[in-house]
Amino acid sequence: MERQKNGLVVSAHSADFVWRAGGAIALYAKRGWKMTVVCLSFGERGESAKLWKQPGMTLERVKADRRDEARLAADILGADIRFMDCGDYPLRVSDEALFELVDVYRELQPEFVLTHSQKDPYNFDHPLATHVAQEARVIAQAHGHHPEQAVLGAPPVFLFEPHQPEQCEWKPEVLFDISEVWDQKRRAFETMAAQEHLWEYYTRVALQRGVQASRNSNLKIKYAEGYQRVFPQVTGELA
Repeated sequence: MERQKNGLVVSAHSADFVWRAGGAIALYAKRGWKMTVVCLSFGERGESAKLWKQPGMTLERVKADRRDEARLAADILGADIRFMDCGDYPLRVSDEALFELVDVYRELQPEFVLTHSQKDPYNFDHPLATHVAQEARVIAQAHGHHPEQAVLGAPPVFLFEPHQPEQCEWKPEVLFDISEVWDQKRRAFETMAAQEHLWEYYTRVALQRGVQASRNSNLKIKYAEGYQRVFPQVTGELA
C-alpha cells in the first residue's frame, strides 16, 4: 500500500498558517495528503488586540479563544493541528520544544515544509519560527539523534509571504494556484475574529499573486499564494 504523504506547516502564531498558507493546505488535503500544522504559540499577546479590548479579559481566555479559532480554521482546511504554547511577544523555544518538533518531523516524514520568511523587522517571532523549523529539520536528519528512529530525508522548505514582503527581503519564487480552494481559505479567514482587519488584506494579496501567476504562465489564475524557496529545486525536468 502506498505510504500516506504528509505536508508540515510550522506557524509562529495560531493564525499565521491561515493567511499565508491556507490555500496550499486545503489543496493538498483535497488531494488526499495529511497536512499537519504546528503552532508554536497562540498569538495571545501581540496578535489578539481585539480580544484584549474586552473587559476582564485574561491571558488564559485569550489563549482558549485563539485555540478554538485555529482548530476551526484547520478543520475547514482539512488539516490536523498541534499547539506547543511557547508564548509570543516574545516567542521563546526551549530545547524541549525544539526536540518535540524534531519528533514531529521524524513521525511525519513530510514531503515539504511551509514556514515563515527568514527576516521580519516588524515581528521577531516570525524569523525565530523559521529558524526553529529549519533547525529541527537538520536535527531530524542527523543519524546520531535517536539512532533507533528513521532519519528524515531532505524535504524542501518554502517560506510563505510575510505581511510586508519588501521590508522582509522576501520575493515570490513560486506562485501557487489556489483558485479551486479559495472559498475554503476565505471561510477559514472568517474564523479568525480576533484579526478581522486582515481578511480583506489577504484577499487582495491572493488576487495580486493570481494576476502575477497568470502573467508568468499560460494559465488563467484568479487566486494564488507566493512562496520563496530555501534550497535548490532538484529535478530531471525543466518544463
